[in-house]
Amino acid sequence: MISVRYAYAVTTALLMTGGAVALVNDNPVTAQTGLAVSEQVNLAPGGAPSSFADLAAQLQPAVVNIATRQKVQVATSFNPLTGERRPVTQDQASGGSGFLISSDGYIVTNNHVVAGGPSGDAVDRVTVTLFDGKEYEAEIVGRDPSSDVALLKIRATGLPFVKMGDSRKSRVGDWVIAIGNPLTLGSTVTAGIISALQRNLGTGGAYDRFIQTDTAINPGNSGGPLFNLQGEVIGINNRLISPVGANIGVGFAIPSDEAIPVIESLKKGVRPERGYLGVTPTPLGPDLADALGLEKNQGEFIARVVPGQPADRAGLKEGDIVLKVDDRAVTPASTLSFLVANIKPGSRIFLDILREGKPLRLSVIVDRRPSDEQLAQSNFNPDENKQFESSGLSVDMKVIQDALGLGVIPLSSEIAQQLGIGSDVKGAVVDVVAPGTASQAGVRRGDIIVSANYQPVLNSGNLRKVLEEAIAKDRNAILLGIRRRYGPIQYVTVKIDR
Repeated sequence: MISVRYAYAVTTALLMTGGAVALVNDNPVTAQTGLAVSEQVNLAPGGAPSSFADLAAQLQPAVVNIATRQKVQVATSFNPLTGERRPVTQDQASGGSGFLISSDGYIVTNNHVVAGGPSGDAVDRVTVTLFDGKEYEAEIVGRDPSSDVALLKIRATGLPFVKMGDSRKSRVGDWVIAIGNPLTLGSTVTAGIISALQRNLGTGGAYDRFIQTDTAINPGNSGGPLFNLQGEVIGINNRLISPVGANIGVGFAIPSDEAIPVIESLKKGVRPERGYLGVTPTPLGPDLADALGLEKNQGEFIARVVPGQPADRAGLKEGDIVLKVDDRAVTPASTLSFLVANIKPGSRIFLDILREGKPLRLSVIVDRRPSDEQLAQSNFNPDENKQFESSGLSVDMKVIQDALGLGVIPLSSEIAQQLGIGSDVKGAVVDVVAPGTASQAGVRRGDIIVSANYQPVLNSGNLRKVLEEAIAKDRNAILLGIRRRYGPIQYVTVKIDR
């Protein structure tokens, strides 16, 4: 399970579990094969049900257990006679939940359930266990780290499956049930209500909107379905907020209306497309709003416009305030990034803005959003106070973040120019520093890590390798060689947080 440092000791965790095991009921309920279970019977009457038993019995056969295996390098062996170094690996087991969406074996889950290799690569092996105990090797059809959605396929037919519903019809207070494999306990059913819709967790982007529920979900529920009383999937269970890393009644699911387009794209074998303007917006907080004589939380301030990108071509300028996107208000619940990312690339939209207090309307043709890595490089600002994000982390980044309290990204020519670093310098850029050992050692955002224990560092994989070697040798610290703007290499010792 991935933990993220939060104020007040609150932890946001993706709902993974190490070594999920499917536990099969001695008397499994058999669903009609090859039919969407929501079409089989009148699953639930209106109002509060006296029992969820009939609903659970119909839905459980379509929910699966997912177990994964991945070879992970944990150390390096050295032969003093030959001078040869060889990687030492071990199998890493993890897993979660998923659900069948077709009778021929398509399964939806979270990306982080099947991502465990270096730089977030797919795991080596995925095994799916059905409710009746049958096991299948699964193919990863496609993965989308941005939305944290993945699509799998098993070779079978006549399978029970569930239908994706419309999460936009859901209301706060509606009954929902979750089925999954929490804490290695197979096919567990829990019930609750929707606590909030379109919950913004503050990570930004196209998919920072969740259904919040008090339905009990725990590590291992990740990728499992959240159902309404019609037996339709309205969410994909994804994460929780907890001071103890387990359920306290604050869980989050990816809304079905945001997941469906991603699933359709993955099924076609294409990358999901998202809109892009090429700007860095910031919230219009109380002080900025007061300075400009505007209402707070209405609109966003444009701190940066990327040269040559759609916003720049349309005439948007730094200092402008975007109030609306195609007549939809820009608010903390519907941010500029969220609105634009969900617009099809190539579409023409209109931005209502304020420029030096005067209203203007600009016409912009939306472009295709670059990858997260490309965005991190192009939008790098060493003076920004950036925090760790809770999803989409590669295995390399998880290890580095947990042990050192650091996040790094590749050093591009654009970032090197921004930092005043020559083109001859090679290394990994410190993108985020959490309070702890690294910050106490003086590491800052924008530092270039060029070596770790005198071994060259070009990317997160290099740093992770040296870090794991140090841990394997029971060392409590690591020596980092750092280049800072125009300065020589400095060496800092960073304690390893175990």
